[in-house]
Amino acid sequence: MRILIAEDHVLLRAGLERLLADAGHEVLPSAATAEELIRSVDADRPDLAVVDVRMPPSFTDEGIRAAVLLRSRPGGPKLPVLVLSQYVEERYAAELIAGDSAGLGYLLKDRVAEVDDFLAAVETVGGGGTVLDPEVVAQIVIRSRRLRELDTLTAREREALQLMAEGRSNSSIAERMHITPGAVEKFISAIFGKLGLPAEDNGNRRVLAVLKYLGADAR
Repeated sequence: MRILIAEDHVLLRAGLERLLADAGHEVLPSAATAEELIRSVDADRPDLAVVDVRMPPSFTDEGIRAAVLLRSRPGGPKLPVLVLSQYVEERYAAELIAGDSAGLGYLLKDRVAEVDDFLAAVETVGGGGTVLDPEVVAQIVIRSRRLRELDTLTAREREALQLMAEGRSNSSIAERMHITPGAVEKFISAIFGKLGLPAEDNGNRRVLAVLKYLGADAR
């Protein structure tokens, strides 16, 4: 296969190039940024791209966002992509998997124990198969469950939760929502119930509710 590597870490990139070349693959000039990845795909038409999640300039999610963009292009077969990263970027990983999963892989670097396993994943994804680390799947499932829980909240309950996330007290929430403190207590109790939070003290449950809200709001 003709393989393009998008990885900014020089030593890791060199190691992958050597490993794939020794396995008989043609390694194309590598990309160190997401922009280079897109340009290289357009210019060289690889059979497979091995992509890191976090790339310059911000080192957050540029690599996987570029992978989503490349695979969402209309017309023609989708580019086989093997995401190889230290992180699970839940939002874009879910978006990748929710689409056509043919020719798609997502492996965590520190969980690839054997060279042969990695090379087998390359062959599988390049041949149109799917390879997903169980940890990636587990985190996407957890995120999906969290989003479904938040979708059960009413508009006013979500508003109360947003104000909780801003660190406001019940009296401040009541003032902002133009309701009584007793009504705020009812909203908060309903939020705790719908989010399935344990029957602990309200302080802990407030923190857990806010964490769920903030985690989902990053989608």
